[in-house]
Amino acid sequence: MSVARVTEITASSKKSFEDALNTGVDRACKTLKNVEGAWVQDQKVIIRKGKIVEYRVNMKVTFILED
Repeated sequence: MSVARVTEITASSKKSFEDALNTGVDRACKTLKNVEGAWVQDQKVIIRKGKIVEYRVNMKVTFILED
């Protein structure tokens, strides 16, 4: 039997939501062991002078705790 934990992270990109998601997952995998999945909870864009300048995703990352 395993026990999992969920942590919430926010990642951003100047390119796209997909790039922000990949950035967040890559970073989570560097810090957390046994990452099993991620759920995108929210997406947001930052707009300046009528242009999208940043894409942001809030996600919940699930990882399995070690014994």
